[in-house]
Amino acid sequence: MHLSERAFCGELAPADTGREVVVAGWVDAFRDHGGLMFVHLRDGSGIIQLVFSPEETPRHICERAAALRSEYCIAVRGEVRRRRPGTENPGIRTGTVEVMATELEVLSESEALPFTVSEKGMVAGAASTETGHVTEDLRLQYRYLDIRRPSMHDNLVLRHRIFQTVRRVLDSKGYVEVETPMLTASTPEGARDYLVPSRLHQQSFYALPQSPQLFKQLLMIGGMERYYQLARCFRDEDLRPNRQPEFTQLDIEASFIDEEYLYELVEELVVEMFAVGGISLTRPFPRITYAEAVDSTGSDRPDLRFGLRFVDVTDLFDETDYSIFRRIILRGGCIKGLNLKGQSDRLSKNVLQNEYAKEIAPSFGAKGMTWMRAENGALESNIVQFFNERELQGLRERFEVADGDVLIMIADPAYDVVTSALGRLRLHLADRLGLIPADSFCPVWVTDFPLFDATDEGSVTSSHHPFTAPDRTDFDPNNVEELLTLRSRAYDLVMNGEELGGGSIRISDREVQQKIFAALGLTDDDVRERFGFFLRAFDFGPPPHGGLALGMDRTVSMILQTPSIREVIAFPKNRSAACPLTGAPASVKREQLAELGLLDLGGREVPPDAAEREDRVDRISWLSRIGVAPEEHPAMEIVLDQAEELALLAAKEAGELEPMYSVVPVVNRTRPGTVGKRSESAETGDLLKNAPSLKGDYFKVAGILE
Repeated sequence: MHLSERAFCGELAPADTGREVVVAGWVDAFRDHGGLMFVHLRDGSGIIQLVFSPEETPRHICERAAALRSEYCIAVRGEVRRRRPGTENPGIRTGTVEVMATELEVLSESEALPFTVSEKGMVAGAASTETGHVTEDLRLQYRYLDIRRPSMHDNLVLRHRIFQTVRRVLDSKGYVEVETPMLTASTPEGARDYLVPSRLHQQSFYALPQSPQLFKQLLMIGGMERYYQLARCFRDEDLRPNRQPEFTQLDIEASFIDEEYLYELVEELVVEMFAVGGISLTRPFPRITYAEAVDSTGSDRPDLRFGLRFVDVTDLFDETDYSIFRRIILRGGCIKGLNLKGQSDRLSKNVLQNEYAKEIAPSFGAKGMTWMRAENGALESNIVQFFNERELQGLRERFEVADGDVLIMIADPAYDVVTSALGRLRLHLADRLGLIPADSFCPVWVTDFPLFDATDEGSVTSSHHPFTAPDRTDFDPNNVEELLTLRSRAYDLVMNGEELGGGSIRISDREVQQKIFAALGLTDDDVRERFGFFLRAFDFGPPPHGGLALGMDRTVSMILQTPSIREVIAFPKNRSAACPLTGAPASVKREQLAELGLLDLGGREVPPDAAEREDRVDRISWLSRIGVAPEEHPAMEIVLDQAEELALLAAKEAGELEPMYSVVPVVNRTRPGTVGKRSESAETGDLLKNAPSLKGDYFKVAGILE
């Protein structure tokens, strides 16, 4: 059977009726009706039903088909036919046709599966098989089987199409895809670097890039003007459910532009990307400042799919007799709240007081929570008697209260505590009460971020990264109070409460960049060591420039509406940043560490029992580049003991205190019982067909000794 004639399973249609085809793939499912055999064959394009009939299929082919099992890899020749009326399967794209098999070739067999791969019912109305009961680590351990599942396969195909859309749109705008280095110098970008030791420059390290930030700015100085890259990035961050230690981001940078240009470009790009998943977004995207987002939703990643905006009522209680509010206001605090319209029936007094006020709100960082319910034109709660009519009327007007509404308020001396706790309550209540509309997508630009954040030590740190342009340049880098008032020319693209990406207009003036470094407490030596090459480029006419990076794994996951970004990555790490498939990260041999100069890094002494703990056989195996199987270890130990005895004997005869070692002449040695013979692969030439280079009839390798 010639596979070059192969047709794709998912592309067969009624128009192919009567055509003889060759199809190949994996056995997805099968049914045996007493000699009449039906098989679902799956390849990358979809599923086609095969029929093995005793009346039309040769007997020996039917017997071979009866031995098929799930995930056998097979090739079949047969005639495309329409299914009989009533036997169509609308659950698969080719459900109106089938292939009557005349030839069968088993290309490879499969062992029993660790979990079910098939997802399609063989008959109309049959329930599809789900993998929800399979643990994620088991799926990742056998990821190659998991990828065979149509839903996982479709995710990767759609990811590819979204990436192709990115390339198409940016190419039409004159952007050039440029690859930047994966091995670079460690620079501070907000997370820990993954470090790579250098063998040639021992005790020195490369860093895997957290982003191509410096290089893309250097490309702008180099005159590329419009650059993009689907870049692999690495961040050794604390674990979160939707984070990966390695990820893909769309990196964009352009010269001679401003924020408005980037807003328009990215909106067009995002609209096209979401259209691949059948999602229509409306332009232009709304914009909200950082301060407004925090003040009204408690987050710089606001979810705007529903209302529940904060209402500030601090001024209503300037002269209140309620002691808790009075003390908070005297300490410069604030009071904010939410109106849950018409939710009184779903939030009883018991739920509000015992569940939210005593448990949920404190778990979100609030010291307490005040609630009121609107019934019969009045506000009711366990503390309403402490407020006068003017205060209660002010609440009704400020919150636009109607019967059936529920008010929730947080008061605290710290503004951040109020906004953070109320923001988390906002999301919790919206989810609990079903206030978030399904299949809705609300993108928003968040702008005017603070340039710096305060630290506990009384200094500042960059809110984004130290290359973000400030809103003004006439600031004193030593005045912390002034630094905290600066705003940045940064912007984040947020959708449904998730940050999809962010960027900024960059600093293109060396003096301003040096002021930022000084504000961050970097000395001249620090700057010279970490960024000397970068600042040197600023001496040669840098253009004004800016850019943005979109997290592609997160964006694709949102487009495809998957529960995790791991569902749109071919070989992801698990929630512990480990790979169940390969076992990474894993330990390495001491010899590998020695080659990299890492055994005594920083002048640390070797542990006194290191020699005793070292496995001699493993060491000899490593040095000789000859593998020693576990069952051969005892025999090798005997040989090494004998060698030690001979060395000691020679040393005594020579009057030495230590054993003498010398290089013996090179001779061919084989294990006992083996006979040397030329490999058949060597005779045919197959042995050397994959060699990177040859010398005569020999595989040429790099020199070990230099």
